[in-house]
Amino acid sequence: MNIVFLGSPETARLCLERILDAGHIVQLAITQPDRPAGRGRRLRPSPVKRFSLERDIPVLQPGRVRRDPEVLKVLETSPPDINVVVAYGQIIPASIIYLPRFNSINLHFSLLPRYRGAAPVQWALLKGEIETGVTIFELNEKMDEGPILTQRPLPIFPEENACQLESRLADLGAELLVETIGRIHTLKAVAQDHDSASYAPLLKKEDGRIDWTGSAENIDRQIRAFQSWPSAFTFLNRQRIKILAGRWLEENRCLSGDPGEIQAAGPEGLDVCCGDGQIYRILKLQPENKPAMPAHSFALGARLNPGQRFNNDAD
Repeated sequence: MNIVFLGSPETARLCLERILDAGHIVQLAITQPDRPAGRGRRLRPSPVKRFSLERDIPVLQPGRVRRDPEVLKVLETSPPDINVVVAYGQIIPASIIYLPRFNSINLHFSLLPRYRGAAPVQWALLKGEIETGVTIFELNEKMDEGPILTQRPLPIFPEENACQLESRLADLGAELLVETIGRIHTLKAVAQDHDSASYAPLLKKEDGRIDWTGSAENIDRQIRAFQSWPSAFTFLNRQRIKILAGRWLEENRCLSGDPGEIQAAGPEGLDVCCGDGQIYRILKLQPENKPAMPAHSFALGARLNPGQRFNNDAD
């Protein structure tokens, strides 16, 4: 089958590779423009672009695909059988969605209609879900509302973070995507139950701010959900610190102290009192403008002792 692939990050690159391995022809890849990254702010291509160039697949990188008439002209010159969309990151116009013989399909990392939107993996973790999954649906002009072609569930492990879960979802989604493309001639799409929909809006940096007056369970979810971006953060002596890994000590309670107060600092990590009287143990963190490190190493260098306190802000 002749395919135009629209995607950008590593999860999309994996799907593109699996599609090629299955014997399909990808005649064009459409991905986001190169973005500045790293301390030098040098332009960096998306994983989909890098992989496509390695495989001699032509690449287009429109700044706004819905406002770029040249993209449609290219597609009309040699219309594909189907468009495949995986984490592309832009709104696709109807003129492109409905151009191919089988229109366009989209891989989404949730069991639609649950968690429509830009951050389904993170919100599933934030809400304490024990199961998520992948959905392949027919793209339309509304956000994740098209009829469903195929779905497959996936359990969420108790201490899993967003990077780990997304990796497993990408692998499952790539497998289901190849299967769906192979059966596209016979599959019947099923309309979503819009009354059962829930949403996963785009995350902001401020969402990562830890409120130590919350429960240890909710703080644990936040840190696992935001492990890659925007990262959960707190403050100590006006220094911003990212909390990269830890765990909720369900059976331990604070003997005394306010939310954010360090109860113990040892080789096991930093035990911090939360608003519900339970303890969250920080295992790995990253001080501002410094590399990531074990919490114990930070505690030794900063000479932390029980009684010192993490704050919600820099004041």
